[in-house]
Amino acid sequence: MVKLWRCEICGDPYIGETAPDNCPFCGAHKQYIKEVSDAKVSFDVELNEKDKANAEHALAVEVSNATFYFCASQKAEDKEGKLLFKALGKVEAEHASIWKKILKLNSIPEGKDTCRESKSDNLKESRERETRAIGFYRKAAEESANERMKQLFIALVEIEKDHLTFSEV
Repeated sequence: MVKLWRCEICGDPYIGETAPDNCPFCGAHKQYIKEVSDAKVSFDVELNEKDKANAEHALAVEVSNATFYFCASQKAEDKEGKLLFKALGKVEAEHASIWKKILKLNSIPEGKDTCRESKSDNLKESRERETRAIGFYRKAAEESANERMKQLFIALVEIEKDHLTFSEV
């Protein structure tokens, strides 16, 4: 029987017989995907000064990474590279959307990042970007006293760690 599922990280719905292993929109792991009636999703979070600063930095990181990946998708010489970078760009753009909702912004700022000419150079830069994001999100999770913010930061650590496997190619 087909059910309606909802990701507790990005809030997006999914229709299927079972919950997917990862959210098809933000990449969150299965434990964050619940039947819609059981999902606890809120972007109305009261931010202290530190959480607000970390959310603003997270937005900048995700916009930067999405822009980089979309650029890399355009420059990739092979179909697999184009698709990989496009998929990563979409996931990072969804992460930016999470921070837009948390910060109650009307729009996501436009990114200005560029990329390299070769797939291998872009994969290397991808690894550096994902490693920095993981470090930042771990630190932000430790600094936050807000359970929802901790949940978001921890989930994003897990997702960005998944992205590292693609740069090992």
